[in-house]
Amino acid sequence: MGEKSENCKVPEDLFNGLKVTELPEAERVDPPVSNAKDHHSQSKLLRDVEAHPQEDQGEEECFHDASASFEKEEPGVDKVENKPDHDVNSSELDEEYLMELEKNMPDEEKKRRREESSRLKEEGNEQFKKGDYIEAESTYSRALQICPSSFQKDRSILFSNRAAARMKQDKKEMAISDCSKAIQLNPSYIRAILRRAELYEKTDKLDEALEDYKSVLEKDPSVHQAREACMRLPKQIEERNERLKEDMLGKLKDLGNLVLRPFGLSTENFQIKQDSSTGSYSINFVQNPNNNR
Repeated sequence: MGEKSENCKVPEDLFNGLKVTELPEAERVDPPVSNAKDHHSQSKLLRDVEAHPQEDQGEEECFHDASASFEKEEPGVDKVENKPDHDVNSSELDEEYLMELEKNMPDEEKKRRREESSRLKEEGNEQFKKGDYIEAESTYSRALQICPSSFQKDRSILFSNRAAARMKQDKKEMAISDCSKAIQLNPSYIRAILRRAELYEKTDKLDEALEDYKSVLEKDPSVHQAREACMRLPKQIEERNERLKEDMLGKLKDLGNLVLRPFGLSTENFQIKQDSSTGSYSINFVQNPNNNR
């Protein structure tokens, strides 16, 4: 028996150079199902798949490009309908945009809207005379919402009237904006220009106020308020600029002292003198400035 075992022994040289590789996953053979019940279940599953080969594709079709379901827009064309009306006060919309909204509006509808806005304007005027400035502002706003953009002078008057109502409520910046819109619609509207000039003056925008008063005089030299302001404002502007210059120099002096302090110096150690003959300036260093006083 021992000799037979030795003869059946495989030489190790036969294994040299051999490489064991693992079969690809697709070529692997699953072990047979030992359980007859499990074998029956797998067979049934295969039959179901063959009978319904398209069922698995249903879930994939649920994931499609949603962009195809949206309406395509031509490039460069803005659709007016896309702007939400409930988020924007139509009285504050750009005039060109309003014209775009109303380009297909029938003339009869425009006429009806103009008459309604005129009625609201008169109602707002009565409220303004009674001192009900909040109600007057609201009424003018409703009139602006209705008044067609093609009636630019009507809208200019409404903006100017609403500016007056806002002035009475101390809403200066909003009133300035309304005046500017009124002037844009009607550049020769002197009352709106005067109103804006007054508002500019109240908000210390003296340069802008002077420009508006000059514009009024160019259109009507007989306006006393504009003529008086053109005589008064240049001096006020000069005084304001002088105050601003002094404030600026004071801040520069404080900054200079902050820089010179570590060296035991201050801006008092430097004196600026102007040469009357040439107009040039010279800076002199003074060791003890207090002794020269």
